[in-house]
Amino acid sequence: MAPLILIFFLTLPMSAQRGMGSSSKAVPRAAPKMPAGIRVPAIDLRDVAPAWGVTSPNYYGGETSKRHILEMSGNGVALFDFDNDNKLDILFVNGARLDGTSRLSMLYRNLGGGKFTSAPLPTSGWAQGACVGDFDNDGFTDLLITRYGGNLLFRNEGGRLRATAFLATPGAFHTGCTFLDYDRDGRLDLFVSSYVAFPMSAAIAAKATCTWLGINVFCGPRGFATGVNHLFHNDGGGRFSDVSQRAGIRVEGLHYGFAAITADFDDDNWPDIFVACDSTPSLLYRNNHDGTFAEVAVPSGTAYGENGEEQGGMGAAAADFDRDGRIDIARTNFIDETATTLYRNFGEMFFADQTVATGLAVNTRLVAWGTEFLDLDQDGRLDLVAANGHIYPELARAKTGDPYPMPRLVYWNAGGVFLDATKQSGPGATEARASRGLATGDLDGDGSPEIVIVNMNGPPTILKNHAPKGNWLLVKLVGTASNRSAIGAKVFVTAGGERQLSVVPGGSSYLSQPDFRRHFGLGGSRRVESIEVIWPSGKRDTLENVEANREIEIREGSTSR
Repeated sequence: MAPLILIFFLTLPMSAQRGMGSSSKAVPRAAPKMPAGIRVPAIDLRDVAPAWGVTSPNYYGGETSKRHILEMSGNGVALFDFDNDNKLDILFVNGARLDGTSRLSMLYRNLGGGKFTSAPLPTSGWAQGACVGDFDNDGFTDLLITRYGGNLLFRNEGGRLRATAFLATPGAFHTGCTFLDYDRDGRLDLFVSSYVAFPMSAAIAAKATCTWLGINVFCGPRGFATGVNHLFHNDGGGRFSDVSQRAGIRVEGLHYGFAAITADFDDDNWPDIFVACDSTPSLLYRNNHDGTFAEVAVPSGTAYGENGEEQGGMGAAAADFDRDGRIDIARTNFIDETATTLYRNFGEMFFADQTVATGLAVNTRLVAWGTEFLDLDQDGRLDLVAANGHIYPELARAKTGDPYPMPRLVYWNAGGVFLDATKQSGPGATEARASRGLATGDLDGDGSPEIVIVNMNGPPTILKNHAPKGNWLLVKLVGTASNRSAIGAKVFVTAGGERQLSVVPGGSSYLSQPDFRRHFGLGGSRRVESIEVIWPSGKRDTLENVEANREIEIREGSTSR
């Protein structure tokens, strides 16, 4: 193959000053009243990472104090089968410190039976996030790692990840990324979001000159140059070109970008892009079907909070939480805001902030990062989890009432309304850590997804639900006319008369990558009436009368109608 040439990112960020001065002390809203008789089911999340041998600590920024905003963001995690043995592997992204030291990212190969073996992946410097996709359609999943100053693209050569491109963009703070086929030519393109821009010399020389509740801390993003997002077109033959300007990705105004997710939000079978932004309006790029995008966050209702306020957006997830056939958006936020903002999709690219209406406004004293929808009890309704942790390790020694490590969040879906089930969800939910990235996927092959969490400067967490659960189905897709990873494909599963929708993700949560395989909880149903797949190419496949509690692979065109 020809060597990979990328015409890559020039990211100019901005700066927002987070929580400098008095705290607004947002008041949690009361949850909607639940119908009588509804009880949260048994959820028993326990950390199995030590038992599975997944113990390598994260390395990012100062452990007890941080002088610069670069040290705050932390890292993501990617779950993907890099060696094609049908077992989900784990990549933990590592970073650096201002003293010039850094650690390589760590790839854990899944041996099965709750056993993993690790090997370093060469990613020195301030690595941030990861996303995966088979950009050359050779059957092996490739990897992109975002970094301050440049990004690394790894081509998967038969189970061996080889760095094939490094794009130097001095001063650029790249964060989230997602693969997508925005022009539906069957090849995966790349979107990369960016946070703020500054020379490394400024970070090294930085001193804590701002305050948080009377403590000297680093200054937030306000005052830095704005982040510039990038779109790279896959030209084939291992070549990408930067089409950000002509595609309408570079927009005016301050947008400090973190998480990037892609899905068909307006149901026209073309992928759109959402970017969670910190202290500035979030972004929603609508696909115009001609190689360009229109930024529509404000008219769509996804730019701000319920009252038109800018929020400190970090993580994001897309899913059909209410089973109406439309993809909704969850975004995590900074302290003194609701930990999660939920935008319900009403169709035709119109969303409404339903945070209060769905019971998600009850937590305002957390700094929330990675988040994902998943069906914890496999009852057919998507629950919501989040990883949390403050940005100032100095709080561990102060007596401000704001902790540095924070518990996770577990919201159980009671039928379109969420109940905070954190305290009833086992020790893995209530354990406090300073967490960042989060990804979900079935690591041990039992049909129930685990939750993998990156903990700042500490060992990772893998949460497994040990409580009894309902029936399930795992759907693996292989594209032929569409991209081989099937990113962007929609899977509709009907069981027990209920229809569910899930979309193959190209990146999600906070700078992280979940399992491509789509997991469906089926409750008491032991058979699936139908599975319908709408591929990015527009083709459709349908299967009927499928037995539950197994993984099924569907190749594009195998049952076309």
